[in-house]
Amino acid sequence: MYAWLPEDVHELNGRREGLLLLLVAAFVFVNGVALSLAVDGAPLWQHLWGPIVWFLAIAAAHVLLFLFRPQHDPLLLPMFALLSGWGIILIDRLAVNFMARQVMWVVLGTAVMLAVTILPRNLRILRRYRYTLLIAGLLLLASTLLFGVNPSGYGAALWLPVPLPYMGPIFYFQPSELLKLLLVIFLASYFSEREALLRQSHVKGLRGTFPYLAPLLLMWGFCMLLLVWQRDLGAATLFFIVFLALLYLATGDRRYVAAGMVLMLLAGIFAYFLFDVVALRVDAWWNPWPDALGRAFQIVQSLYAVAAGGLTGQGAGQGFPIYIPVVHSDFVFAAVAEEWGLTGSLSLVAVFMLLAYRGLRLAMLNRRPFRVYLAAGITLLFSIQALLIMGGVTKLLPLTGVTLPFISYGGSSMLISSIMFGLLLHMSQEDVPASQRLAIRSQQSRP
Repeated sequence: MYAWLPEDVHELNGRREGLLLLLVAAFVFVNGVALSLAVDGAPLWQHLWGPIVWFLAIAAAHVLLFLFRPQHDPLLLPMFALLSGWGIILIDRLAVNFMARQVMWVVLGTAVMLAVTILPRNLRILRRYRYTLLIAGLLLLASTLLFGVNPSGYGAALWLPVPLPYMGPIFYFQPSELLKLLLVIFLASYFSEREALLRQSHVKGLRGTFPYLAPLLLMWGFCMLLLVWQRDLGAATLFFIVFLALLYLATGDRRYVAAGMVLMLLAGIFAYFLFDVVALRVDAWWNPWPDALGRAFQIVQSLYAVAAGGLTGQGAGQGFPIYIPVVHSDFVFAAVAEEWGLTGSLSLVAVFMLLAYRGLRLAMLNRRPFRVYLAAGITLLFSIQALLIMGGVTKLLPLTGVTLPFISYGGSSMLISSIMFGLLLHMSQEDVPASQRLAIRSQQSRP
């Protein structure tokens, strides 16, 4: 009797997604024109070609998803579009030399997201070859100890140069970005196979659970060792929190959370006395003002930028965020706070909160354990990474040096984040009964 309802729901979702994309496009183009007027006094092509290319890529993604995967979550693509389009405006404002590269990464990321969403029939290969994928990622990360470089010429050598024929090493790949996704895939596969055993054995205490966790802890410890060896402590912190959250999701045992927090505190104290960069970031977080013109200059300028933004911001292109060192990467949220104000900052926070809600909702509605853990792990990656960098920029947390997904400049981050978005879109097509989908939507439409 209700056979026509699913198709009608698909059309409704397509219209909703299209309307949201039009609103996002209006935001991106208005800010692109405003930036051009503020910088050059007229709407010039050099500021508008990026948003135009971005719009064509997003429009193609909307059409292809509606044709091949009409059951996907209609809110995910607009969130991807808003974050990537806002990132293009910010890179044009903060690092114009990287503008063309950022647009290229957004287009490639959109293509990769579509490929991950549309092409695979299932995700069985990820679950089956979890050890192979993780070991490959670890080998790539370990290779940076021998062949790693830093494109800026200073700092940790966390990138691998990828030579292209007759063009030289123009592409730099950061293996830790790929490793975070591979680690989540590994954890999702491992926990999905041992969920029942872990939940039953944790009643017996640590002695009953340890045999099932030993291989997992060994792999995780190897990851952490390499990351600390590389001094990439931001990624190490992100990995640890995601690992701890998924472990709690699999076992339901709060003792693991308490033990993990104690271990994190001890590791932080140990790193404070062992690594100068950690001591610098903790001291700058605790009290940056005594060294405001020296080592704490970056965080002090960030606080000035946040304060200068006020409620509505200075306007696109009318603030002074370029006074902050490396603002296009680590401190891009400070630029948002200065030129879009508290309104823009809270809007960006709301986007990541909505992404967290939709991702966790997707995990709750899914009926396959592997997809439950994978969706939850990817959502945690996005949420915790955004929380760490936004908290660090505003001095709520010590700075970790991770990037803000889709907003900060970075090709490796853009590609891996796009793959993760594609996986969420792919899993959002899980065959939930039509009656359940309609019941969920009707509940959401109520006040």
